[in-house]
Amino acid sequence: MTLHRHSALAFPPLAFSICYPTPGIFHTDRFLPFLTDNTDFTVIGVIGPAGAGKSTIMNEIYGFDATSPGMLPPFPIESMETKAMARHCTVGIEPRITSERIILLDTQPVYSPSILAEMIRPDGSSTISVLGGEPLPAELAHELMSIQLGVLLTSICHIILVVSEGVHDNNMWRLMTTVDLLKHSIPDPSSLSLSHPQSSNLGSDKEVKDKIQEVGEEYMASPVFVHTKLHEQDVAPHYLAQLKKGLNQYFSSTSFNKQKHQNVDDGDSAFAAAPIKSFFIASKTNTDSLGTQHESYHSSLWNLRDQVLSMSGPSFSRTVSERDWLKNSGKIWELVKNSSTISDYCKTLQNSGLFRR
Repeated sequence: MTLHRHSALAFPPLAFSICYPTPGIFHTDRFLPFLTDNTDFTVIGVIGPAGAGKSTIMNEIYGFDATSPGMLPPFPIESMETKAMARHCTVGIEPRITSERIILLDTQPVYSPSILAEMIRPDGSSTISVLGGEPLPAELAHELMSIQLGVLLTSICHIILVVSEGVHDNNMWRLMTTVDLLKHSIPDPSSLSLSHPQSSNLGSDKEVKDKIQEVGEEYMASPVFVHTKLHEQDVAPHYLAQLKKGLNQYFSSTSFNKQKHQNVDDGDSAFAAAPIKSFFIASKTNTDSLGTQHESYHSSLWNLRDQVLSMSGPSFSRTVSERDWLKNSGKIWELVKNSSTISDYCKTLQNSGLFRR
Protein backbone atom coordinates (compact mmCIF):
# COMPACT_ATOMS: atom_id res chain seq x y z
CA MET A 1 0.00 0.00 0.00
CA THR A 2 1.53 3.29 -1.10
CA LEU A 3 0.23 6.75 -0.31
CA HIS A 4 1.54 9.48 -2.59
CA ARG A 5 2.62 12.71 -0.95
CA HIS A 6 0.13 14.77 -2.96
CA SER A 7 -2.75 12.34 -2.53
CA ALA A 8 -6.12 14.11 -2.56
CA LEU A 9 -8.57 13.80 0.26
CA ALA A 10 -11.35 11.43 -0.72
CA PHE A 11 -13.99 13.14 1.45
CA PRO A 12 -14.14 16.36 3.47
CA PRO A 13 -12.54 16.03 6.92
CA LEU A 14 -14.89 16.01 9.89
CA ALA A 15 -14.33 15.52 13.60
CA PHE A 16 -16.21 13.37 16.05
CA SER A 17 -15.71 13.34 19.79
CA ILE A 18 -15.42 10.60 22.37
CA CYS A 19 -15.10 12.87 25.38
CA TYR A 20 -15.39 16.53 24.44
CA PRO A 21 -17.35 18.70 24.15
CA THR A 22 -20.20 16.31 24.97
CA PRO A 23 -18.94 13.75 27.48
CA GLY A 24 -19.74 10.12 26.87
CA ILE A 25 -21.03 10.52 23.31
CA PHE A 26 -19.26 8.89 20.38
CA HIS A 27 -20.40 11.02 17.44
CA THR A 28 -20.57 9.05 14.20
CA ASP A 29 -23.41 10.65 12.23
CA ARG A 30 -21.30 13.54 10.91
CA PHE A 31 -18.60 11.27 9.49
CA LEU A 32 -20.81 8.41 8.28
CA PRO A 33 -22.00 10.07 5.01
CA PHE A 34 -18.40 10.19 3.77
CA LEU A 35 -17.79 6.46 4.17
CA THR A 36 -18.82 3.73 1.75
CA ASP A 37 -19.60 0.02 1.71
CA ASN A 38 -16.00 -0.67 0.70
CA THR A 39 -14.41 -3.46 2.77
CA ASP A 40 -10.78 -2.90 1.74
CA PHE A 41 -9.61 -0.17 4.11
CA THR A 42 -7.06 0.39 6.86
CA VAL A 43 -7.52 2.23 10.16
CA ILE A 44 -4.49 3.92 11.74
CA GLY A 45 -4.82 5.62 15.12
CA VAL A 46 -2.42 7.55 17.32
CA ILE A 47 -2.11 8.07 21.07
CA GLY A 48 0.33 10.10 23.13
CA PRO A 49 0.85 13.19 25.31
CA ALA A 50 0.44 16.81 24.26
CA GLY A 51 3.17 18.30 22.09
CA ALA A 52 4.79 14.97 21.22
CA GLY A 53 4.08 15.37 17.50
CA LYS A 54 1.03 13.12 17.01
CA SER A 55 -0.71 15.42 14.53
CA THR A 56 2.53 16.08 12.65
CA ILE A 57 3.06 12.34 12.20
CA MET A 58 -0.53 11.81 11.06
CA ASN A 59 -0.18 14.65 8.54
CA GLU A 60 2.91 12.94 7.16
CA ILE A 61 1.12 9.59 6.86
CA TYR A 62 -1.78 11.37 5.17
CA GLY A 63 0.64 12.68 2.55
CA PHE A 64 0.40 16.38 3.36
CA ASP A 65 3.06 18.51 1.69
CA ALA A 66 3.90 21.38 4.04
CA THR A 67 5.92 23.14 1.31
CA SER A 68 2.81 23.82 -0.80
CA PRO A 69 1.81 27.47 -0.32
CA GLY A 70 -1.63 28.14 1.10
CA MET A 71 -2.28 24.51 2.03
CA LEU A 72 -3.64 23.80 5.51
CA PRO A 73 -2.71 20.49 7.14
CA PRO A 74 -5.54 17.95 7.48
CA PHE A 75 -4.77 17.74 11.20
CA PRO A 76 -4.15 21.09 12.93
CA ILE A 77 -0.77 21.24 14.66
CA GLU A 78 0.21 23.03 17.84
CA SER A 79 0.78 26.75 17.28
CA MET A 80 2.90 29.14 19.31
CA GLU A 81 -0.32 30.64 20.68
CA THR A 82 -1.54 27.21 21.78
CA LYS A 83 1.79 26.57 23.50
CA ALA A 84 1.74 29.99 25.19
CA MET A 85 -1.76 29.36 26.54
CA ALA A 86 -0.80 25.83 27.66
CA ARG A 87 -3.74 24.33 25.79
CA HIS A 88 -4.16 21.14 23.77
CA CYS A 89 -4.84 21.25 20.05
CA THR A 90 -6.89 18.12 19.29
CA VAL A 91 -10.25 17.47 20.96
CA GLY A 92 -11.72 13.96 21.12
CA ILE A 93 -11.03 11.93 17.97
CA GLU A 94 -10.56 13.65 14.62
CA PRO A 95 -10.87 11.34 11.59
CA ARG A 96 -9.65 11.89 8.05
CA ILE A 97 -9.89 9.51 5.10
CA THR A 98 -7.66 9.38 2.05
CA SER A 99 -8.44 8.39 -1.51
CA GLU A 100 -6.57 5.15 -0.79
CA ARG A 101 -9.25 4.35 1.84
CA ILE A 102 -6.94 4.84 4.80
CA ILE A 103 -8.84 6.12 7.83
CA LEU A 104 -6.61 8.17 10.13
CA LEU A 105 -7.66 8.87 13.71
CA ASP A 106 -5.90 11.74 15.49
CA THR A 107 -6.73 11.94 19.19
CA GLN A 108 -6.69 14.32 22.11
CA PRO A 109 -3.60 14.03 24.32
CA VAL A 110 -3.35 11.66 27.24
CA TYR A 111 -1.94 12.76 30.62
CA SER A 112 -2.65 16.35 29.57
CA PRO A 113 -2.53 19.11 32.23
CA SER A 114 -4.81 21.29 30.09
CA ILE A 115 -7.49 18.57 29.90
CA LEU A 116 -7.19 17.97 33.65
CA ALA A 117 -7.56 21.73 34.27
CA GLU A 118 -10.76 21.79 32.20
CA MET A 119 -12.38 18.86 33.99
CA ILE A 120 -11.50 19.55 37.64
CA ARG A 121 -13.96 21.21 40.01
CA PRO A 122 -12.88 23.38 42.96
CA ASP A 123 -13.46 20.41 45.29
CA GLY A 124 -11.23 18.19 43.16
CA SER A 125 -14.02 16.12 41.62
CA SER A 126 -14.40 15.53 37.89
CA THR A 127 -16.91 17.35 35.70
CA ILE A 128 -16.82 14.41 33.29
CA SER A 129 -18.46 11.06 33.96
CA VAL A 130 -16.19 8.27 32.73
CA LEU A 131 -17.74 5.24 34.44
CA GLY A 132 -21.53 5.18 34.22
CA GLY A 133 -22.15 8.37 36.14
CA GLU A 134 -20.08 7.45 39.20
CA PRO A 135 -18.49 10.59 40.74
CA LEU A 136 -14.71 10.35 40.72
CA PRO A 137 -11.75 12.54 41.66
CA ALA A 138 -10.60 14.47 38.60
CA GLU A 139 -7.09 12.96 38.66
CA LEU A 140 -8.52 9.43 38.68
CA ALA A 141 -11.06 10.23 35.95
CA HIS A 142 -8.24 11.73 33.88
CA GLU A 143 -6.19 8.52 34.28
CA LEU A 144 -9.16 6.36 33.28
CA MET A 145 -9.89 8.50 30.20
CA SER A 146 -6.39 7.73 28.90
CA ILE A 147 -6.91 4.01 29.51
CA GLN A 148 -10.34 4.03 27.85
CA LEU A 149 -8.93 5.81 24.80
CA GLY A 150 -6.15 3.22 24.52
CA VAL A 151 -8.61 0.32 24.84
CA LEU A 152 -10.86 1.85 22.19
CA LEU A 153 -8.04 2.40 19.68
CA THR A 154 -6.59 -1.09 20.11
CA SER A 155 -10.09 -2.44 19.44
CA ILE A 156 -11.07 -0.44 16.33
CA CYS A 157 -7.72 0.23 14.57
CA HIS A 158 -5.48 -2.02 12.52
CA ILE A 159 -2.37 -0.06 13.56
CA ILE A 160 -1.91 2.22 16.56
CA LEU A 161 1.01 4.65 16.82
CA VAL A 162 2.13 5.12 20.44
CA VAL A 163 4.04 8.40 20.57
CA SER A 164 6.36 9.55 23.38
CA GLU A 165 8.53 12.64 23.61
CA GLY A 166 12.19 11.86 24.19
CA VAL A 167 13.63 8.58 25.45
CA HIS A 168 13.26 8.95 29.20
CA ASP A 169 9.46 9.10 29.50
CA ASN A 170 7.97 5.62 29.87
CA ASN A 171 4.42 6.76 30.67
CA MET A 172 3.15 5.51 27.31
CA TRP A 173 4.81 2.12 27.84
CA ARG A 174 3.07 1.87 31.20
CA LEU A 175 -0.25 2.97 29.70
CA MET A 176 -0.13 0.35 26.95
CA THR A 177 0.61 -2.49 29.38
CA THR A 178 -2.45 -1.38 31.34
CA VAL A 179 -4.49 -1.28 28.12
CA ASP A 180 -3.36 -4.82 27.31
CA LEU A 181 -4.43 -5.92 30.79
CA LEU A 182 -7.89 -4.32 30.66
CA LYS A 183 -8.92 -4.64 27.00
CA HIS A 184 -10.07 -8.26 27.23
CA SER A 185 -13.76 -8.91 26.46
CA ILE A 186 -13.90 -5.92 24.05
CA PRO A 187 -14.70 -7.16 20.50
CA ASP A 188 -13.52 -5.77 17.19
CA PRO A 189 -15.86 -3.74 14.90
CA SER A 190 -16.70 -6.74 12.70
CA SER A 191 -18.49 -8.62 15.49
CA LEU A 192 -21.83 -9.96 14.30
CA SER A 193 -23.39 -9.18 17.67
CA LEU A 194 -22.53 -5.49 17.14
CA SER A 195 -23.86 -5.43 13.59
CA HIS A 196 -27.20 -7.05 14.48
CA PRO A 197 -30.07 -4.55 14.10
CA GLN A 198 -31.39 -5.36 17.57
CA SER A 199 -28.03 -5.25 19.33
CA SER A 200 -28.56 -1.93 21.13
CA ASN A 201 -28.51 -3.91 24.35
CA LEU A 202 -25.03 -5.38 24.19
CA GLY A 203 -25.41 -7.54 27.28
CA SER A 204 -23.07 -8.23 30.17
CA ASP A 205 -19.31 -8.65 29.99
CA LYS A 206 -19.77 -12.43 30.26
CA GLU A 207 -22.14 -12.45 27.28
CA VAL A 208 -19.68 -10.37 25.27
CA LYS A 209 -16.83 -12.74 26.20
CA ASP A 210 -18.90 -15.74 25.11
CA LYS A 211 -19.57 -14.07 21.76
CA ILE A 212 -15.85 -13.35 21.31
CA GLN A 213 -14.99 -16.96 22.06
CA GLU A 214 -17.35 -18.01 19.27
CA VAL A 215 -15.27 -15.92 16.86
CA GLY A 216 -11.85 -16.94 18.16
CA GLU A 217 -8.95 -15.08 19.75
CA GLU A 218 -9.45 -11.54 20.97
CA TYR A 219 -8.49 -8.78 18.60
CA MET A 220 -5.57 -6.42 19.26
CA ALA A 221 -4.25 -3.71 16.93
CA SER A 222 -0.56 -3.75 16.04
CA PRO A 223 1.34 -1.09 17.99
CA VAL A 224 4.17 1.03 16.62
CA PHE A 225 6.13 2.85 19.33
CA VAL A 226 7.47 6.22 18.19
CA HIS A 227 9.87 8.36 20.22
CA THR A 228 10.11 11.93 18.98
CA LYS A 229 12.26 15.02 19.61
CA LEU A 230 15.40 13.03 20.37
CA HIS A 231 18.54 14.98 21.23
CA GLU A 232 21.87 14.39 19.53
CA GLN A 233 23.16 12.10 22.28
CA ASP A 234 20.02 9.98 22.08
CA VAL A 235 20.28 8.96 18.41
CA ALA A 236 23.56 7.09 18.59
CA PRO A 237 23.04 3.60 17.07
CA HIS A 238 24.23 1.72 20.17
CA TYR A 239 21.87 3.76 22.37
CA LEU A 240 18.87 3.13 20.11
CA ALA A 241 19.71 -0.58 20.02
CA GLN A 242 19.58 -0.68 23.82
CA LEU A 243 16.28 1.19 23.80
CA LYS A 244 14.75 -1.29 21.33
CA LYS A 245 15.97 -4.16 23.48
CA GLY A 246 14.41 -2.59 26.57
CA LEU A 247 11.13 -2.01 24.72
CA ASN A 248 10.87 -5.66 23.69
CA GLN A 249 11.73 -6.86 27.20
CA TYR A 250 9.11 -4.53 28.70
CA PHE A 251 6.35 -5.94 26.50
CA SER A 252 7.63 -9.53 26.35
CA SER A 253 4.67 -10.95 28.29
CA THR A 254 1.93 -8.87 26.64
CA SER A 255 -0.36 -9.45 23.68
CA PHE A 256 1.60 -6.84 21.71
CA ASN A 257 4.61 -9.15 21.55
CA LYS A 258 2.70 -11.99 19.90
CA GLN A 259 1.99 -12.19 16.22
CA LYS A 260 -0.25 -14.70 14.51
CA HIS A 261 1.48 -17.02 12.04
CA GLN A 262 -0.05 -19.49 9.62
CA ASN A 263 1.49 -22.94 9.35
CA VAL A 264 1.68 -23.59 5.62
CA ASP A 265 1.91 -27.36 6.02
CA ASP A 266 -1.21 -28.06 8.06
CA GLY A 267 -3.08 -24.75 7.86
CA ASP A 268 -3.04 -24.24 11.64
CA SER A 269 -2.59 -20.80 13.17
CA ALA A 270 -0.11 -20.23 15.96
CA PHE A 271 1.24 -17.33 17.96
CA ALA A 272 4.95 -16.57 18.16
CA ALA A 273 6.95 -13.75 19.69
CA ALA A 274 7.56 -10.90 17.27
CA PRO A 275 9.75 -7.81 17.78
CA ILE A 276 7.88 -4.66 18.74
CA LYS A 277 8.06 -2.10 15.94
CA SER A 278 9.71 1.14 17.01
CA PHE A 279 10.87 4.36 15.36
CA PHE A 280 12.96 7.25 16.59
CA ILE A 281 12.69 10.81 15.29
CA ALA A 282 15.29 13.45 16.02
CA SER A 283 14.39 16.89 17.25
CA LYS A 284 13.70 19.24 14.38
CA THR A 285 15.91 21.93 15.89
CA ASN A 286 18.88 19.56 16.22
CA THR A 287 18.65 17.92 12.81
CA ASP A 288 21.32 20.12 11.22
CA SER A 289 23.92 19.26 13.88
CA LEU A 290 23.47 15.49 13.72
CA GLY A 291 25.75 14.96 10.76
CA THR A 292 25.40 12.45 7.95
CA GLN A 293 25.81 9.41 10.23
CA HIS A 294 22.38 9.95 11.80
CA GLU A 295 18.94 10.07 10.22
CA SER A 296 17.55 13.59 9.94
CA TYR A 297 14.15 14.76 11.20
CA HIS A 298 12.53 14.79 7.77
CA SER A 299 14.03 11.52 6.53
CA SER A 300 13.01 9.72 9.72
CA LEU A 301 9.43 11.03 9.30
CA TRP A 302 9.37 9.79 5.70
CA ASN A 303 10.78 6.44 6.77
CA LEU A 304 8.13 6.10 9.50
CA ARG A 305 5.39 6.93 6.98
CA ASP A 306 6.63 4.41 4.41
CA GLN A 307 7.07 1.66 6.99
CA VAL A 308 3.63 2.18 8.55
CA LEU A 309 1.88 2.20 5.18
CA SER A 310 3.65 -1.00 4.17
CA MET A 311 2.63 -2.82 7.34
CA SER A 312 0.06 -5.60 7.22
CA GLY A 313 -1.84 -5.11 10.45
CA PRO A 314 -4.13 -7.76 11.92
CA SER A 315 -7.44 -8.44 10.20
CA PHE A 316 -10.77 -8.08 11.93
CA SER A 317 -12.45 -11.41 12.67
CA ARG A 318 -14.91 -10.89 9.82
CA THR A 319 -15.22 -8.71 6.74
CA VAL A 320 -16.73 -5.33 7.58
CA SER A 321 -17.49 -2.22 5.50
CA GLU A 322 -16.29 1.29 6.31
CA ARG A 323 -19.78 2.35 7.32
CA ASP A 324 -20.35 -0.66 9.59
CA TRP A 325 -16.88 -0.13 11.08
CA LEU A 326 -17.86 3.38 12.15
CA LYS A 327 -21.28 2.37 13.46
CA ASN A 328 -19.84 -0.52 15.45
CA SER A 329 -16.96 1.61 16.77
CA GLY A 330 -19.58 3.75 18.51
CA LYS A 331 -21.02 0.63 20.12
CA ILE A 332 -17.54 -0.50 21.16
CA TRP A 333 -17.06 2.87 22.87
CA GLU A 334 -20.19 2.14 24.92
CA LEU A 335 -18.72 -1.25 25.88
CA VAL A 336 -15.47 0.41 26.94
CA LYS A 337 -17.29 2.97 29.10
CA ASN A 338 -19.32 0.23 30.81
CA SER A 339 -16.55 -2.37 31.12
CA SER A 340 -16.67 -4.12 34.49
CA THR A 341 -12.95 -4.91 34.11
CA ILE A 342 -12.04 -1.22 33.89
CA SER A 343 -14.51 -0.45 36.69
CA ASP A 344 -12.81 -2.99 38.97
CA TYR A 345 -9.43 -1.50 38.10
CA CYS A 346 -10.81 1.93 39.01
CA LYS A 347 -11.88 0.65 42.43
CA THR A 348 -8.40 -0.78 42.97
CA LEU A 349 -6.86 2.61 42.18
CA GLN A 350 -9.33 4.34 44.52
CA ASN A 351 -8.33 2.02 47.35
CA SER A 352 -4.61 2.39 46.63
CA GLY A 353 -4.37 5.85 48.18
CA LEU A 354 -2.79 7.27 45.01
CA PHE A 355 -5.81 9.47 44.30
CA ARG A 356 -7.84 11.72 46.55
CA ARG A 357 -11.33 10.52 47.49
